[in-house]
Amino acid sequence: MPLSISLNHVSWALPDGTALFSDLNLQFAPHRTGLIGRNGTGKTTLLNLISGALSPASGSVSVNGSIGLLKQQLQSGPQETVADLFGISEALHILQKAEAGTASMEELAHADWTLESRVETALASMGLEIAADHPLAALSGGQITRCRLAALQFHDADFLLLDEPTNNLDADGREALGAFLAKWRKGAIIVSHDRALLEQMDGIVELTTLGASAFGGNYSFYKAQKALELAAAEQDLASAEKRIGELNRKIQSVAERKARKDGAGHRARAKRDQPKIALNAMRNKAENTLGENSVLASRLREDAEQQSKAAREKIEVLEPLSITIASCGIANGQRVLTAESLSIGYTADRPLLRDFSMVITGPERVAIKGANGSGKTTLLKTLVCNLPPLSGNCHLDPSARVLDQHVSLLDPELSVLENFRLLNPEQDENTCRAILARFLFRGEASTQQVKTLSGGMMLRAGLACVLGAAQPPKLLILDEPTNHLDLTTVEAIESALTTYNGALLVISHDATFLENIGVTREVVLGETVGV
Repeated sequence: MPLSISLNHVSWALPDGTALFSDLNLQFAPHRTGLIGRNGTGKTTLLNLISGALSPASGSVSVNGSIGLLKQQLQSGPQETVADLFGISEALHILQKAEAGTASMEELAHADWTLESRVETALASMGLEIAADHPLAALSGGQITRCRLAALQFHDADFLLLDEPTNNLDADGREALGAFLAKWRKGAIIVSHDRALLEQMDGIVELTTLGASAFGGNYSFYKAQKALELAAAEQDLASAEKRIGELNRKIQSVAERKARKDGAGHRARAKRDQPKIALNAMRNKAENTLGENSVLASRLREDAEQQSKAAREKIEVLEPLSITIASCGIANGQRVLTAESLSIGYTADRPLLRDFSMVITGPERVAIKGANGSGKTTLLKTLVCNLPPLSGNCHLDPSARVLDQHVSLLDPELSVLENFRLLNPEQDENTCRAILARFLFRGEASTQQVKTLSGGMMLRAGLACVLGAAQPPKLLILDEPTNHLDLTTVEAIESALTTYNGALLVISHDATFLENIGVTREVVLGETVGV
């Protein structure tokens, strides 16, 4: 049988009973398919259903072929090595015993003498030159992601399920992943917000609250089709509402005509110039006709209202998130960050970075870039005073706000609304709710505990609390802000940040994002740093 994945009438609900999928039908051929959708629509859940990590409440999932899953987040133990990640620790141990001359005959029979070279080749394909016994704890998040991708390639699955594979990957890692997928000739389902990666796809599947839609072609083709769908939905809505208006006018006209006829009938009865039986017959006929017309009009209006509702729901799914940001009141040329001769790290004898100096003024937009493990996150911790410098000093504007990858700005035990009010005490509740609604936290969604949110929803909540302030910070520091956001929200944040008049300091590997928010200067760790 050919390689394939089929979901047939699949339903699945969240623990609180909210339906995430209902009667979902999807087919995946051995192609590269991008899986996209707003945060909370079930992309990761769909991968878990396909991999067998979750079971559908109803329906079935059929997989013809082997599966390799790259989860979005995976905790590793302090003693785990690259070999443990590849699942080859025991096999390597047998080789070591064989080389030492202590292996049994049975162990020698099972020894795989090509193992080390195949592991080395897989790691090299992801730009890594490390030994199989290298501890994972000594690697950066991006390097671990590369190792996990190399392990999937090593095991040669028929279908790869990749959940946000470019998160934490530096430029070299993204290039290596792109080159690997360009040569991949089996199946791959890739959850991603990385537009450059999605341009390599053979097809796009979008999850929305209305279900799943499949599109042939890459992300650019999908965007063009969505624009056509939005225009068609808007036309359908306009037509439905016009039809409702026409029906309402006809119903009103019929009612007025009946009222006039009823008046004429009453006058005729008063004059008694027609037989009573004739008057009664005329009245019954009029009432029957009116009743039939009322039923027909009600049915037509109900149909039109259903069409209007369907069109409006589709527009709500298709329309982008809209965010506006108030002025932060920064003066042109005002210093918001100063770093002088910083040495950073965790031990004085092994600093990650030496003699680092930088100044950010006014509405400047600066990106900090560098390879995985170059010290970007450690630098950020030092700049925001969460980690003391080994030497040197830094000054941060007191209004500055930081959104790190874990959104530690938010209290996970509080709701989104409670966090917003805590961080913006000058705003009344109605204003808070209105602002959160612009970030798609409407009604009950605003009362969800932060710890129950997906990674993307949590970051969106953090952005709402910071960017929705009456006076936003003069300096906004973002650490990999696009890692967990869906494409719609990324594009909305890009649009919003172009209207933000404060200074930006961004750590990101997303070249498209940096270009779209108008970064004016790049500081690349490992290269000469300009002041």
